[in-house]
Amino acid sequence: MQPADPDARGDLVEYLHPPAHAVADAVARAIAEDLTPLGDLTAALLPAVDGEARFVARAAGVVAGTRCATEAFRRIDPSVEVAWLVDEGERLAPGAAFGVVRGPLASVVTAERTALNFLGHLSGIATLTRAYVDAAASGGSARIWDTRKTVPGLRSLAKAAVRAGGGRNHRGNLSDWLLVKDNHLGGMSIPDAVAVARDRWPGRTVHVECDTVEQCVEALEAGADAVLLDNMTPEQAQACVAAAEVRQGGQSRRTLLECSGGITLDTVAAYSATGVDMISVGAITNSAPVLDIGLDLA
Repeated sequence: MQPADPDARGDLVEYLHPPAHAVADAVARAIAEDLTPLGDLTAALLPAVDGEARFVARAAGVVAGTRCATEAFRRIDPSVEVAWLVDEGERLAPGAAFGVVRGPLASVVTAERTALNFLGHLSGIATLTRAYVDAAASGGSARIWDTRKTVPGLRSLAKAAVRAGGGRNHRGNLSDWLLVKDNHLGGMSIPDAVAVARDRWPGRTVHVECDTVEQCVEALEAGADAVLLDNMTPEQAQACVAAAEVRQGGQSRRTLLECSGGITLDTVAAYSATGVDMISVGAITNSAPVLDIGLDLA
């Protein structure tokens, strides 16, 4: 098992985890969903004995969600001990044991499904993200970006899983920065949208979605901080990169260029080779298969 990204070392491991408040909130809701109104009826049949179990990967992947799993056991019974044998973002081999749980058997089995649900879902996101990151790297230097296409209420966790897989986070919500999309442009032009955004929110990033090379040029000349190249071919994206370099080649930092729209594992390398900075992929958070993980009693 090896770190999924050089960033997953030392103090930067913390960057791969979701915020503590998001973990606590999501796990509390999941536990309540499982135990309301009468608790775990089956676990109550068990004698008061301790048990030990190991988290085991049934398939290759990248681990994410360990703090959610730990929180699930803590909420059921603070006496349960959880020890992780890997860091967030490390690759898992099939059959690898990567965590140990010790404590009252009834508590262990009560928290088991909640812990596995979070681990499987978030590790699935990290695993698919890593596949896109590796594929993009084979073509160029573009980073993989996520989107807001997440399970409602779990966005902070999903975005942390993307980081664990080596990806980077797009805006977290509608208040992070301004993204002027095609539906917004039905009521104003690109130059007008950028100018109004600069006036009303001077400290915010202004990001403009463009469907054509001509629109991209318009956004560049209007002074957009970032341009989303939506549903373009690699050839069109390359033309947009060339346009940005012609207009901004002498500057210390040109406008950030992002490709998005139906990009797959088969095509992401070609888009990365165009010279764009970012490639956003909704599939890594809304279509990632769950990573098969089990909790096996020792």
